[in-house]
Amino acid sequence: MTDASVIIPTIGRPERLRACLESLAGCDPRPAEVVVVDQSTTGDTTALVEEFSDLGARRVACESRGVGHARNVGLVSARGQVALMTDDDCTVADSWVGEGVRLAREHPGALITGAVLAGEESPMALSTKVDPAPRDYTGERTSGVLYTNNALGPRAELVAFGGFDERLPTAEDNDLCYRWLRAGRGLRYEPSLRVWHNDMRTPAQLRVRYREYWRGQGAFYGKHLRARERDALRFLVYDIRAYVRRRVIPHLRRGRELSSDYQCFLRGMVPGLARGLIRLSGENGLSDDERR
Repeated sequence: MTDASVIIPTIGRPERLRACLESLAGCDPRPAEVVVVDQSTTGDTTALVEEFSDLGARRVACESRGVGHARNVGLVSARGQVALMTDDDCTVADSWVGEGVRLAREHPGALITGAVLAGEESPMALSTKVDPAPRDYTGERTSGVLYTNNALGPRAELVAFGGFDERLPTAEDNDLCYRWLRAGRGLRYEPSLRVWHNDMRTPAQLRVRYREYWRGQGAFYGKHLRARERDALRFLVYDIRAYVRRRVIPHLRRGRELSSDYQCFLRGMVPGLARGLIRLSGENGLSDDERR
């Protein structure tokens, strides 16, 4: 047993959540508790979580949607000093909890993210990271290096910092990553911390997800451009150049029509950027009452 809380947002995917909880039950040591933040509308999650009561699993109801909101609810509801975060469609290595606690002790106050491998049946899984070498990002001004389906941090400090910006439809992890590093805090990548992402989306579902991703990314850029953060302009220019170089130019050279994911980029990034520029201000989505 450790002083670590595992936080898992879920939205009505009991089969995947079961696999995640079973992998946690195989960890040695086990966490002090597993907080399942349930945004579904059925009773399936309640019954499932009760099956894992010996793991310290408990369900926390969450009526509002959004993974950023769910993670904030989990951070506030949890009791452990260390918050370990993953998703309901991930399974963890049996060393995950122990390795997370060890890393938290070696790097107090830091956010730590780890390797995210594609599951055997999910070769096209999104949000994977397989770099073999550790890396310390502390002191850099960057985003996009925090993978919250495999991450840990000091729970109370994350709450006091404001947690995730719940107004962002996606990219709330990139926003926290940037704000955390900009504040001079520590962030590391440690490949010894491993999970598997068992993503099972169809091509049509992937297109929808890409559009959602770019909408959130655009809103993240717009939010910080509105605050006159020059880093956000650098990030935006890099994204556009990389997308044109990797996706647009190869298609044009071969005389092909632009792929549907290009439309996802435009239909996501443009309205997201507009939303961020016009509507978003401030740092995050946790109120002062929630932080307490």
